[in-house]
Amino acid sequence: MKIDNLWLKYTEEDVTKVQEVCDRYKQCLDNGKTERECVAQVIEMAQQKGYRELHSVIKEGGTPKAGDKLYAVQMDKSIVLFQMGKKPVSEGMNILGAHIDSPRIDIKQKPLYEAEGFAYLDTHYYGGIKKYQWTTIPLALHGVVAKKDGTVVKISIGEKDDEPVFVITDLLIHLAGEQMAKKADAVIAGEKLDLLIGNRPLQQSEELDKEEKEAVRANILRLLSETYGIEEEDFLSADLEIVPAGRARDLGVDRSMILAYGHDDRVCAFTSVFAMLDLADEITEHTLCCLLVDKEEIGNVGATGMASQFFENTIAELVAATERDSQLLVRRALASSKMLSSDVSAGFDPLYADVYEKKNSAFLAKGLAFNKYTGSRGKRGSSEATAEFVAQIRRIMEDADVMYQFSELGKVDAGGGGTIAHLMAEYGMNVIDSGVSVLNMHAPYEVVSKADVYEAVRGYRAFLRA
Repeated sequence: MKIDNLWLKYTEEDVTKVQEVCDRYKQCLDNGKTERECVAQVIEMAQQKGYRELHSVIKEGGTPKAGDKLYAVQMDKSIVLFQMGKKPVSEGMNILGAHIDSPRIDIKQKPLYEAEGFAYLDTHYYGGIKKYQWTTIPLALHGVVAKKDGTVVKISIGEKDDEPVFVITDLLIHLAGEQMAKKADAVIAGEKLDLLIGNRPLQQSEELDKEEKEAVRANILRLLSETYGIEEEDFLSADLEIVPAGRARDLGVDRSMILAYGHDDRVCAFTSVFAMLDLADEITEHTLCCLLVDKEEIGNVGATGMASQFFENTIAELVAATERDSQLLVRRALASSKMLSSDVSAGFDPLYADVYEKKNSAFLAKGLAFNKYTGSRGKRGSSEATAEFVAQIRRIMEDADVMYQFSELGKVDAGGGGTIAHLMAEYGMNVIDSGVSVLNMHAPYEVVSKADVYEAVRGYRAFLRA
């Protein structure tokens, strides 16, 4: 099955639409470098389309009906959108599911320290990363600090032109003979990924205790107190993430690609949201659902991950509000649904062709990529879609003239990966993985094709309508 580069089939009108979608997407990436920031953006976009908070509607005694638009949030890190259809929820939903966490570096609970006149924040990396890729690049600090009085302080440092950035240092090449002889996973130790944040000491005239020997650290604490009203102990109740600084940028002389942090998996999350909101004025047969969750990169764990009961509990609330309080109906709703587990695929990279099986690889600019199964070595950890469901997906895409491809994540014994698909499949629903092809996956800066972003929106929209 030969698939041509999508740019060859696009008209000038198509190219304009591609650019419009990708401009929106880049803006979402710039404003959504953490899970909390992504959720806040989605709420704002959804409310502009008439979405209301589900629990508030229920509390007010409302009964959602066809065409109503609702959302529910879990701890500001996961969110689910519903657009009610004509049929009862118990007869199944069309679900788009993606994750909004990305590999990064987190700040530890007691992070601030000084060493030889430098102030650092101690860190713990999150998700699968090549640690050496995170050194010597401009970094930003995003997140929140929760204080004991109940106030929550939002932090974002390093994104504006007039703001400082941060860095994780590396050993100069002149002294790195021993370091360069190490395996790649040992070149930079996890405990060496500490963030350099200051070098200026607090002056004695500025009331520094004469016995205080960590004047740089003291100056950092002074600045944090003056600027944000936070104390050192407030780090104990903080969610602070280190991410690459800077905006998403067009890549290539032809501007055909996007270089940015967080394509995995926000390229699928935001395109899913775009598709969902595009249908806000339609009344469909089945209820539409867009689910965006946290913690996929570390195993879907915790109260905001896919393995939590958040989604199932929310479906139970929706069923009780629209039909009756019945666990049987909840289970029918889940089992009768069909889902695209929207997660990125490994784009074929000709510079590293030896780890790919070319005819079963996803290529940039060749459309939305479907994976019948993921997992690793022997399909471990995968959720394999049935032949019948795959055929249904093919028909949906072709009826809507959506360009698509089927792929696997590299050679059989080269590695592999997983998604949230297997957790949703446990309910007995039809699930298949689909997403945008990515180069540099899990690196600080990843690459996608603008054409694939556009086809993802079109494909997700066609699936929701089906």
